[in-house]
Amino acid sequence: MSTERPFGRALCAMITPFTATGELDLDVAREHAAHLVAEGCDGLVLNGTTGESPTTSDDEKAALIRAVREAVGPGPAVVAGVGTPDTRHTVELARQAEAAGADGLLVVAPYYSRPPQAAVEAHFLRVADATGLPVMLYDIPGRTGTRVEPETMLRLAAHPRIVAVKDCAYDLLGSTKVIARTSLAYYSGCEELNLPLYAVGGAGYVSTVANVVPRQLRAVLDAFDAGDTAGAARLNALTLPLSELMTASGLPGTVTAKALLGDFVREPLQPADREAVDGLRSAYEDLVAAEDLVAYGEPAQSKT
Repeated sequence: MSTERPFGRALCAMITPFTATGELDLDVAREHAAHLVAEGCDGLVLNGTTGESPTTSDDEKAALIRAVREAVGPGPAVVAGVGTPDTRHTVELARQAEAAGADGLLVVAPYYSRPPQAAVEAHFLRVADATGLPVMLYDIPGRTGTRVEPETMLRLAAHPRIVAVKDCAYDLLGSTKVIARTSLAYYSGCEELNLPLYAVGGAGYVSTVANVVPRQLRAVLDAFDAGDTAGAARLNALTLPLSELMTASGLPGTVTAKALLGDFVREPLQPADREAVDGLRSAYEDLVAAEDLVAYGEPAQSKT
């Protein structure tokens, strides 16, 4: 794996498929994982927030990792979310994920108890020492109630297995400082910051929206890497209406992604209502049509 992009550039925070009766649907998980890789995802992040990890058992988490590993083969990165508010439980999940075939670990800051920075640092170090897998730290204070401060990131970067960050802190200045002073690979966890973070040295993204438009999101990075910054900005702008509806309309990204994919959520989540589904489908169809416009330089044909 590249030290600059240890898990690739374009990662999907994959949903966890369920049946209509609420059971884990491993057949659909395999199909969806294979589709995402075929559509340009370098890696898949399992058992995260989008994967409804608060509602899945430890056994289900391991079964999902094994199924996806089997479906995508050895090439694409499979990163397992193992974060919990309990350090001991997180260590157990990390070891389980390693045994199940994961390539890396996504570890969120301990939530609800709101530990001070020294305790957050100690938590991450305990998990990083527990396996031989590379670790992606997950900084999302809006959910955990605790920021992983830039100074803490600088210290954690000294650990040989702490290699990356999923960044949902909405602090581009702080993130840029850490990027400049460490070798940590910063992945945007907020679609509206995919391109801005990439432009200042980020490694890529871990995206919920990629569940439904993986190729369109990757095209933004492809254009930027090709030196077409104006094209990257234009393509990025085309993705924003759908990204906003999926992640910032008041519904969890899991709910909006599954509304478009026709999958089921587990309680306490509830499915999107008809009005929300119609809006999401309209934005999705507009993005597909707009992609045609960019690709061919002429008005998109009607898809009726």
